[in-house]
Amino acid sequence: MNAIAPGYMATNNTKALRGDPVRSKAILDRIPAGRWGTPEDLQGAAVFLASHASDYVNGHVLVVDGGWMAR
Repeated sequence: MNAIAPGYMATNNTKALRGDPVRSKAILDRIPAGRWGTPEDLQGAAVFLASHASDYVNGHVLVVDGGWMAR
């Protein structure tokens, strides 16, 4: 079994964070990509994990977070 671990995404759940200029800036300053993720940013990871290209990938958590974890 594999999983996708999204970072900060621009969704309804993060609307308050994105609307708070201080908190939003603090978050964006820590994301190397410099922007909030979008649900579309997860598409490639989902297609990969659902395809035969990942047949030998097992027990992996694919982080899609704009570089948050790599900083």
